[in-house]
Amino acid sequence: MKITINIEKCTGCGLCVKACPFNAIKVENEIAIVDLDLCNYCGACVEECPVEAIAVERDAPAEGVKDLSLYQDLWVFAEQRSGKLAHVSFELLHEGRKLVSSLGQKLCAVYIGPPGSNTEELLRRGADKVYAVVDDSLLHFQDDIFTDILVHLIRRYKPAILLAGATYIGRSFIPRTAARLRTGLTADCTGLEIDPETKLLRQTRPTFGGNLMATILCEKHRPQMSTVRPRIFDEAPATSAVDKNRITEISLSEIKINNRLNLLEMIPGTEEIDLTDADIIVSGGRGLGKPEGFALIKELADALGGVVGSSRAAVDAGWISYAHQVGQTGKTVKPKVYIACGISGAIQHLAGMNTSDVIVAINKDSAAPIFRSANYSLVGDLYEIIPALLRAVKSQ
Repeated sequence: MKITINIEKCTGCGLCVKACPFNAIKVENEIAIVDLDLCNYCGACVEECPVEAIAVERDAPAEGVKDLSLYQDLWVFAEQRSGKLAHVSFELLHEGRKLVSSLGQKLCAVYIGPPGSNTEELLRRGADKVYAVVDDSLLHFQDDIFTDILVHLIRRYKPAILLAGATYIGRSFIPRTAARLRTGLTADCTGLEIDPETKLLRQTRPTFGGNLMATILCEKHRPQMSTVRPRIFDEAPATSAVDKNRITEISLSEIKINNRLNLLEMIPGTEEIDLTDADIIVSGGRGLGKPEGFALIKELADALGGVVGSSRAAVDAGWISYAHQVGQTGKTVKPKVYIACGISGAIQHLAGMNTSDVIVAINKDSAAPIFRSANYSLVGDLYEIIPALLRAVKSQ
């Protein structure tokens, strides 16, 4: 991309400075000057300039890959957090094994993180091969570094498909990776399959607030890239067989890194909650009627050894923080027991929890949609039912 200032037209009015969301423009000697290191080429300054002194030239649309046969194998980005592999990595390996079975290709994991036994664990979970960039400095995720590493590996080894978790890490740097590679990305997928005729990856995701499902193909570009919501698929089982010869380590020093930030310290969040790994979730919704109702929800969750979830309506009302939200715009969960209290069962909420092993619904509306998905339905006032459940639990 290219941005130019016509100095013969520019009046130094400063309107472009105010319009730039990246603080990339300043006026010196009555002429606008653009800092190309900050400019995002968004065009906001072009629209604001009253004398048409600014022009942005965008690159031509990316051409497709000329020889698709150069790209082989399915890669899973093996996400780690503070040195521990995320469960979504094992879920993607499980689903990836199904996909490669119809392609006749290898299932590979790509690991970016600190030294340890994680690469061997990925082999035990079914990876045919592991590409690893291992260094102590990679303990914590950083956008620029992880993007540069993954782009380097993809350009070098040319996978046909790349899957990653739709976590805060995946959602942060996988789109950047796709943009650098000039390929497509389907985000927040809930279904994956190989087209039997074209052998393309069919990537299915909800759209229009979860009311429709769209299936997307990436025909001319590689790799085909998807982020997948955690807890959609089962985890790959562990085996005992490990052949370390199937691990290819790439030195960090071989990769050109352009990091704009220095990580000084990691400060844990004030509210630590991991809905995606919880075995028991007790969620509250609009039917609580008041924010104080979550005290009762938490009491039941604590008694059962679970965590507190919520519907979007409760979050939007300000009754509880977004960290607890389950659903299409929150977390996708798959606990052993999910107890929905005062939740009507909108399709967006069901999309985030309907794969739970056991669903218990408590609602005074006998026609609430949540009951169609529930294994156990309790019709009545939750402020009477939950205390009764608490007494029963505490008596055990």
